[in-house]
Amino acid sequence: MSIWWSLHLRREAASVPLARRLLLGTMKTAGVDPDISFDLSVALSEACANAVEHGGHGDLPYDGAEAYDVTAYLDGDRCRIEVTDSGPGFPAATVARRRAALAEHGRGLHLIAELSDHVRFRNRPGRGAVVSFDKMLKWRDGALLKVS
Repeated sequence: MSIWWSLHLRREAASVPLARRLLLGTMKTAGVDPDISFDLSVALSEACANAVEHGGHGDLPYDGAEAYDVTAYLDGDRCRIEVTDSGPGFPAATVARRRAALAEHGRGLHLIAELSDHVRFRNRPGRGAVVSFDKMLKWRDGALLKVS
């Protein structure tokens, strides 16, 4: 069995805990180890917060096009999460992964990388940025997803 869901969210701070709670609820129901669920939920919160802060076209208020997307896949022993926005994209150094861990900006991206097994930052020219990250899952005894 696998689980897949996708959200289309307004670029508002209130959307971040919504995405986090949905992920935590999905993982709890599936039987994922709480420590793994916590790590992924923190990484997701950072990615969503970045999309809210940087993922639009300037400082315009929400106009229907100022949104971002979150997609989560739990399949087998792996979870993959993608957060996609419509902003200007990442600076070249971020995409090339050349950034200082203690830089003024980008600490959230460093945290995402530390909490996941694999992370990728990429740009969609003229269409925004994508953060995707994976983590191997551990299961509680009797987990629904693992037993299927």
